[in-house]
Amino acid sequence: MKLSVLNIKGEDTGREVTLDENVFGIDPNEHTVYLEIKQYLANQRQGTAKVKTRNEISGSTRKIKKQKGTGTARAGSIKSPIFRGGGTMFGPEPRDHSFKLNKKVKQKAKISALSAKAKENSITILEDVMMENPKTKSFLEILKSLSVESKKSLFIIGDASKNFYLSSRNIKNTKVSVASEINIFDLVNCDQLILSEGAIEVIQKRFN
Repeated sequence: MKLSVLNIKGEDTGREVTLDENVFGIDPNEHTVYLEIKQYLANQRQGTAKVKTRNEISGSTRKIKKQKGTGTARAGSIKSPIFRGGGTMFGPEPRDHSFKLNKKVKQKAKISALSAKAKENSITILEDVMMENPKTKSFLEILKSLSVESKKSLFIIGDASKNFYLSSRNIKNTKVSVASEINIFDLVNCDQLILSEGAIEVIQKRFN
């Protein structure tokens, strides 16, 4: 697959980039994408939810009424879960929600997501951009030139550019990432994927 390289004004530079079929042309495996997104979301959970059980409640442990003859259910302590202010039964405890996923599965998931974007014609190739100063207005002009100002867009660049990242940080529905740190959730969640020329080299070398 060949795509034209655009400049920051949205104009064709006359150059073309060939996308590797092994990375951008496979039949997407939806199940691997599901598994990695599930792992990503699980890893975001703090797992700090906690309630007090009856042995952690502050209160007397004396028997509050006699065992028989009251006509009501027997009760041993005011800390019983059936009373207001008592402990909670089977409540949440701190836990780790993360789980293991094989590297090959994670790699197949990212390749599937990239191939799906290519099939949807949702990939734009942008020439490498160097910004001297962080300026949100300049980044908004780039979005407008590429006709993605009203879409969820993900920019993937080859090298970490602090000014490029800072320029995009306050813009809604836009994210900038480095090619070496591709995130499956961001790939699936975006409407338009904008790849820099340098990013394509890194991606194809990493997944091929």
